[in-house]
Amino acid sequence: MLRRVSFGPFTLDEDRRQLLAGPDQEPVHLSPKAYELLCVLVETRPRAVSKRELHDRLWPSTFVSDATLASLVGELRQALGQRGRDARFIRTVHAYGYAFAADAQQTDESAGLPINTWIVCNGRETPLAQGEHVIGRDPMVTISLTSPTVSRHHARIVIRADGATLEDLGSKNGTYLRGQTVTARAQLIDGDEIRIGVFMLTFRAVTGLGSTETQAR
Repeated sequence: MLRRVSFGPFTLDEDRRQLLAGPDQEPVHLSPKAYELLCVLVETRPRAVSKRELHDRLWPSTFVSDATLASLVGELRQALGQRGRDARFIRTVHAYGYAFAADAQQTDESAGLPINTWIVCNGRETPLAQGEHVIGRDPMVTISLTSPTVSRHHARIVIRADGATLEDLGSKNGTYLRGQTVTARAQLIDGDEIRIGVFMLTFRAVTGLGSTETQAR
């Protein structure tokens, strides 16, 4: 049972049968079959799913061509903002099938619980739920920074129950944490300053009681 899974700027809400995007959780239009395909791929992640299995799960007892499945994958990739060779969400497994490629975390939908991690940039706060959050120039990422000094997919923050990490995604101008170049996945703590291009971002984390708390590296 998926219930509610977050990845990148998206949340897959199985109870509502919706894909939601961005900090405002705006619904993303998907056809019913494209939604079912996303659910199958997320549910089976990171395992690659064969075309035969996808046919059996999406169209049981009905013959459809591989071209129909490929068209459905194309619709899903477009809804997720994938372009060209970008495989950050849906990956093609040559001569076999498809796999869900992004980090994803099951989240708690309980009402009233405070979001305990966020990024501050130019006075704007962006909440970060558990899961993967990409920073870059692409308008579809979690934290979009409009500047030629920022790569389309520049860096990634991953929020897990045991902490938060930052990594550079092969950006042209690099990612800096506490004034040092990020060359490997780095642990984030409350108050950390992250420089990406001309932007300075501050990572904030709070305890469940609302007070800020520095986590051990």
